[in-house]
Amino acid sequence: MIARIYKPSKSAMQSGQAKSKAWVLDYEPEAPLRVEPLMGWTASSDPKRQVRLHFATKEEAIAYCERHGIAYQVFETPRQLRRGLSYADNFLPSRRESWTH
Repeated sequence: MIARIYKPSKSAMQSGQAKSKAWVLDYEPEAPLRVEPLMGWTASSDPKRQVRLHFATKEEAIAYCERHGIAYQVFETPRQLRRGLSYADNFLPSRRESWTH
């Protein structure tokens, strides 16, 4: 079973960076999800699907995998450059789009 080590992306619902600074270790699914015939719920026979560990650094997650003999893959996320926006830019005369209420 291979573990994935990655840094989760920020939530699209808010502009903050909460819960996106820690590194996460979770396992690749071994068995596909199946639909339970009685209730229609999705079920899995893979108990490691529920395991998700959080680490402060990538090195801690790698050390955990090596200490416990877990095969792992590290997924690096590219650093996103944020362009600084100012509220005053909405009122510039050189603005391409018209600003309306």
